[in-house]
Amino acid sequence: MAGIACDDNVVYVTLVVIIYWIVSISMVYLNKVLMSNEGFSVTAPLFVTWFQCVVTSVICWVAGLCGDRAQRSGGYSRVNVDETPDVNVPMKPSFFAQFPRTTYNLGVALQIFPLSCVFVGMISFNNLCLKYVEVSFYNVARSLTIVFNVFFSWVLLHSKSSCKTIACLFVVVFGFVLGTEGEINFSLIGTSCGVLSSFFVSLNSIFTKKVLPAVDDNHWRLTWYNNVNASIIFIPLVYYFELDLVRGHKTQLANREFWIAMTVAGFFGFAIGIVTVLQIKATSPLSHNISGTAKAAFQSMMAFYIWGNTPSVMGVAGIFIVLGGSLLYTFIKMKEHSSNKFPPTQQQTTYPELRQIEEKELA
Repeated sequence: MAGIACDDNVVYVTLVVIIYWIVSISMVYLNKVLMSNEGFSVTAPLFVTWFQCVVTSVICWVAGLCGDRAQRSGGYSRVNVDETPDVNVPMKPSFFAQFPRTTYNLGVALQIFPLSCVFVGMISFNNLCLKYVEVSFYNVARSLTIVFNVFFSWVLLHSKSSCKTIACLFVVVFGFVLGTEGEINFSLIGTSCGVLSSFFVSLNSIFTKKVLPAVDDNHWRLTWYNNVNASIIFIPLVYYFELDLVRGHKTQLANREFWIAMTVAGFFGFAIGIVTVLQIKATSPLSHNISGTAKAAFQSMMAFYIWGNTPSVMGVAGIFIVLGGSLLYTFIKMKEHSSNKFPPTQQQTTYPELRQIEEKELA
């Protein structure tokens, strides 16, 4: 029986990792199509990102309704094949029980608003980066997040980093420079957007910790408020920067496949949060980061074939140096955290952020 249970666990972990890879890679590739395919999509990144936030908000609302119903019902139990009630079988929590009922309180929304502004900057520059750079270069262009994490920890939180951590940053920066020099179809605009995206990702993690108490430390409630706020913030931005561009794509706006792809991309934006949590629970935070690093490498290598990107020795070396440095940084920070090298307050601020957003991708 122990062997069967072990085999079941291996199968479950494998399935979770596979689902994480599929959702994450599909989201990046689909967003690339939506951002840059003139014949199929409305190549207006702010408009596309706004719609994805609306879709995520709707999903949060529906999930909240299901969660409220699941919490009132108390859960579910396994089906009894003998059709005889077994009072000894404990009620198992429903999947939807984790989602709180969604209500929009203006006071809470205003407390979340600064984070939402950072969130808008993060996902906007992320998608602008994806629009202008090759998919194979995407991870390199957005690789400086940990550099900004350490910088803001030092400037804003007065948290010092170890020599090993600083060494990892030099590895990542070296990989970034090498990958940039080796990128054949280099885009200064796209790379600049990638750096700005990394800047806002780091700020997002800091602001998130500050505003979480406003939503009772519930990440799903924060997701709801963040996406609703972002949907509102994007409206004047789309009107000012992209209204004429959107109006010029009437054929695409009338295309049913385009709206299906937009909706699926919005669903992936919500689903990446779920599969990230599932992978962390099924493995560990370190294993999750290892999986994310391997996924990023596979995603970049596959992009050379699918998108026809031309590889170079320096470009490919830059990709692996960046990913290797990031993984080493994660390992070192987790080792320092577990060994209680820093006081509790510093542990919380320097602990490496999980990859969920990487990929909103992060959002």
